[in-house]
Amino acid sequence: MAQKNARALAADILKKIETADAYASFSLKAALAEASLPDLRDAALVTSLVYGVIERKLTLDYDLALYLRRPLKKMHPYVLSVLRLGAYQILFLQKIPVSAAVNESVALVKNGGHAYAAGLVNAVLRQVGKNGLILPSEDDELYLSVKYSCPKPLIDRLCAAYGQNDACKALEAALLPRPLFIRGNPIRCSDKDLPSVLAADGVKASACSLPHSFILEDPGDITALDAFRKGLFHVQDLSSQLCVAALGARKGETVIDCCSAPGGKTFSVAEDMADTGTVYACDLYPHKTHLVEEGAARLGLRCIRTITADARTLPGRFSGADRVLCDMPCSGLGVIGRKPEIRYKSAAEIDALPPLQEEILTAAAQLLRPGGVLVYSTCTLNPAENEEVCRLFLEKNPAFSSAADDAYLALTDGAPYKTVMLTPQGGDGFFFAKFVRADHN
Repeated sequence: MAQKNARALAADILKKIETADAYASFSLKAALAEASLPDLRDAALVTSLVYGVIERKLTLDYDLALYLRRPLKKMHPYVLSVLRLGAYQILFLQKIPVSAAVNESVALVKNGGHAYAAGLVNAVLRQVGKNGLILPSEDDELYLSVKYSCPKPLIDRLCAAYGQNDACKALEAALLPRPLFIRGNPIRCSDKDLPSVLAADGVKASACSLPHSFILEDPGDITALDAFRKGLFHVQDLSSQLCVAALGARKGETVIDCCSAPGGKTFSVAEDMADTGTVYACDLYPHKTHLVEEGAARLGLRCIRTITADARTLPGRFSGADRVLCDMPCSGLGVIGRKPEIRYKSAAEIDALPPLQEEILTAAAQLLRPGGVLVYSTCTLNPAENEEVCRLFLEKNPAFSSAADDAYLALTDGAPYKTVMLTPQGGDGFFFAKFVRADHN
């Protein structure tokens, strides 16, 4: 069997995601591993096409529907995937000529067993190329939804929380290339030396405002870098690094990370502690705690101990921790720029999360010693998962209060909680809050 090219592979993956409601990341990983593409650039193109179509799906569907007599949902999933793929290349990839995108798409449906649709695909995509991107009028209730390719309920939720202006800025930023941040490993390399080490790998690193934090320009495959293999850094978004700074772990302490995988915050905490004391990294599944173990080994961090368990079951097994970090399962609305399918979560899925988050936070609070520190964080911009969970926690747990130390207030601009909005050059959307347990001694 002849090996499929990048566009054919992307169309297959998109069809699977559409029909099996599969996760893009898992589908991509499996398909690329099976295909064994000889050129890394082909793998990069497949990834770009798949994520791009998912990200812009509502916009693409609106434009395609302008030239179709039948509803899109009645089309064969493969033909629909090819149409979306072709329209995405025409409307959003400037370097691909319209004629090439049309011809490739026609070839895909022919070779994919849907030759009957060749004429339709040719006609529709030529119209898309001729007319360019078309949006509803600004007074149409679907205008923002189509422009930012987000379901209207999510648009309404974000506008209600932050106002239309800030919500639109965040949604616009999510459609732009997201910056890549790393955290240097101070145990193995100084902040002064890391940029020159990375430069030897052909990568430019610029220091950020936080200690050990850098932004990389066009790094390519991170795992192929000599500095990565030597454990001189790990990938961690700037917002996530802010959360670790709020925790403020110190040498020799006992820290519990309740929802640890894939381990970025765990690694940063261990590094802040100079690899002393103990960091217990908990997660629900063995394959996830294994990821933490692999990362810790690469970075040379020996103070990390993994635990496979539901965070809600930790009380009774552990107590007296100096600090506890609860980076919660959440709707992920702050990382839609990296995981575009998140934008299509249903309101029911999102609304089911706060009770679980409150349970985990309540359990985590029982792990602390008097005077201990508890940090709650999410990568969502949904206030019901953020401020509201914190409000209920403080209401039901009078032994805890919001932190008011100078270092923490400097991170939050003097507010008890910190919400980080999505911006073009900044970190992902994020939320964190710091609590202190009363010292009864």
